Amino acid sequence: MAEGHTITIEQGARHVRVVHGGQVLAESDRPLVLRETGCPVRYYIPPEDVRLDLLTPSDTHTYCPFKGTASYWSSTGAADLVWAYPDPESDVAEIKDHLCFYEVDVS
Repeated sequence: MAEGHTITIEQGARHVRVVHGGQVLAESDRPLVLRETGCPVRYYIPPEDVRLDLLTPSDTHTYCPFKGTASYWSSTGAADLVWAYPDPESDVAEIKDHLCFYEVDVS
């Protein structure tokens, strides 16, 4: 990590739900909660709790020096709605293959 930059990951205890276009795309009671300096809290959801059949792989890839290269998926009317790190940096290995959405309802 760069000086002053931190990432923490913990097992979440709250219920998260992702709805887009009236369809539930993901629902989980076991998300990983990632807190990163300068970024909003993100919930990484196990793939078993995501409706992968409603998502289409995208050609988009981005690189984060702290987490690695992200792959993206789209849903009808929402390009690059979700991302995951198939081969994350060792400091954040827990998020491997977990999916993260921009908009998540937490209860």
